[in-house]
Amino acid sequence: MAAKKLNLDDVAAFTKKAAEKNGWVLNPDSDFRESVEEGLYNNYLQYGYLICPCREAWGEKDKDRDVVCPCDYCADDVKEFGHCYCGLYMSAEFVASGEEPGSIPERRSPELTPE
Repeated sequence: MAAKKLNLDDVAAFTKKAAEKNGWVLNPDSDFRESVEEGLYNNYLQYGYLICPCREAWGEKDKDRDVVCPCDYCADDVKEFGHCYCGLYMSAEFVASGEEPGSIPERRSPELTPE
């Protein structure tokens, strides 16, 4: 039996479940959150897996594993900065602070990023 193809609602359900599983909350700005989820969905359509839309992809699953949502860097970013690199996932404390996500350093090694 073939795997079910994801739709945009499935991606939104996935991000919600990932946030709950990890003790994070989703960005409360619905327009921003939906734009990131659309980016995830577009990457799914292009590559067949949910690559973070704010990172470059190789288009080869083995090389892209570190940036499949939630990426390998997400937990450390949320812990240190209150939100992940793309601003989709946040700590409850960060949301309660009323701050907006800002630019944070890229943790992905340059050799893992396509040119």
